[in-house]
Amino acid sequence: MSAKARILIIDDEPSHLKLYSWILEREGFHTTTAQVNHAGLDLPREQQFDLILLDYRFSSSITAVDVAHKIKEYWPGMRIVILSDMMWMPDDIAHLVDDFVHKGEPQQLVDKVGEILNR
Repeated sequence: MSAKARILIIDDEPSHLKLYSWILEREGFHTTTAQVNHAGLDLPREQQFDLILLDYRFSSSITAVDVAHKIKEYWPGMRIVILSDMMWMPDDIAHLVDDFVHKGEPQQLVDKVGEILNR
């Protein structure tokens, strides 16, 4: 299943969205991106996803915790992986997500996504 899984990537940096899409698509995943901006975030609710990759820090007033709550409202039970430059899972979001990946570790990202999708 994981090779054809649909992944939504949420970040506020267009270059990060492009990079993570490239990393995952070269491994056979299908990706869709959603950019957080100062006006908030519009989730592509008409689509179905197997997993959401969510950046932890945004340059706007919206937080990853806000986004995670919105995701759970639209897609109860959705699996979420946090991307962060921190070395550990941020405490404030740990109860809303399935796992954590440190930014800058593309192989860890691919491995973690595959692992979660195969659970």
